[in-house]
Amino acid sequence: MRKEDKGVKCPYCNEQDTKVIDSRPADDNSSIRRRRQCETCGKRFTTYEKLETMPLMVIKKDRSRETYDRSKIEAGILHSCHKRPVSIQQINHVIDEIENRIFGMEDREVETTVIGELVMKKLKQLDEVAYVRFASVYREFKDVNTFMEELGKLLKSDKGDRTEGC
Repeated sequence: MRKEDKGVKCPYCNEQDTKVIDSRPADDNSSIRRRRQCETCGKRFTTYEKLETMPLMVIKKDRSRETYDRSKIEAGILHSCHKRPVSIQQINHVIDEIENRIFGMEDREVETTVIGELVMKKLKQLDEVAYVRFASVYREFKDVNTFMEELGKLLKSDKGDRTEGC
């Protein structure tokens, strides 16, 4: 076992004894996808290795800054997609697309509003119920009328999408 293979814990049993069984460039060619297998429980999982650069900073609503954290986007999308017919692969693909957009920007700082709008755009394409769930939290709907306005916009744009092909 190579030295760099030590230290990655198994997500199933939490043991550190894992080995790389396959490595290849990820879809975006800026990271390495590694299939690993736990020596203790035998389960397999995937890790991604990315070049570490200057960290991306997120500017929050109160203008404070914090380091970008993928798990925050993931948690919001997972919560929005709860009990919806959306696979983990689809969710990971959406997050990867969002990350590609924000990491592809020239700036090393991005506002949460930019990230939120990207998430909403992707969720609207993926699952409209998940989109409305996310929007209700992200846009901080104060009452039912605001919620109904957003649903109206969704229905109006959806109706427009259906008539374009006719």
